[in-house]
This record gives sequence, structure tokens and C-alpha cells, in this order.
Amino acid sequence: MTAPNELRLLPWSGPEGKPCYLNTDDKAGYMSRLADNIEAVQLGTAAELLEQAAETLGNQDARLEDLRRLAKELSGALRDVLRVATSRGHLLSVSDPQRP
Repeated sequence: MTAPNELRLLPWSGPEGKPCYLNTDDKAGYMSRLADNIEAVQLGTAAELLEQAAETLGNQDARLEDLRRLAKELSGALRDVLRVATSRGHLLSVSDPQRP
């Protein structure tokens, strides 16, 4: 198994919004692949939302309801992308101990 400082932050939360971690040596195992796939979906969703945001914000007739929904969706996507970045950044620092 991996050392405690090598746990992978998973792209979903547990009960009460607490982070979930994966402890495995098998980077090609089911849970690792599942996490990779979910991260890919989350990043793709964020990219689509950015395009939608540009369109919505460029529309002078956009309704307040549409802007609020967009802000809520962007907030969720930003949370997901931040978790992916945190997880990947941690994995990079663990795989390269020379990094500060």
C-alpha cells in the first residue's frame, strides 16, 4: 500500500462534504480508473460551462435567473476543478521529492 502522505484525493466528497482518499499501489485499478474518469468528466463540464458563461454574459438580455443558475453551476465546477488540481499537484509533489 502507499505511504500515508501518498494518498490520492478523490474527485468526490464523503458524508458531510469531507474529502475521500484512495490508498492503493495499483494506479490502473478500478478505483483509480474511476477517479480518473470522473476527473475527466468534471474538467470537461467546467470547459463547457466556460463557453456557456461567455455566451450568457455576452447576452444583454440574459435574465437574472439565468445568471444565478450559471453562477451556481460555475461555483460547483470550480470546486471540482480545484479538487482535481489539488489532487494532481499532491501526486506530482509525491512523485518528485526534489520539488519544493
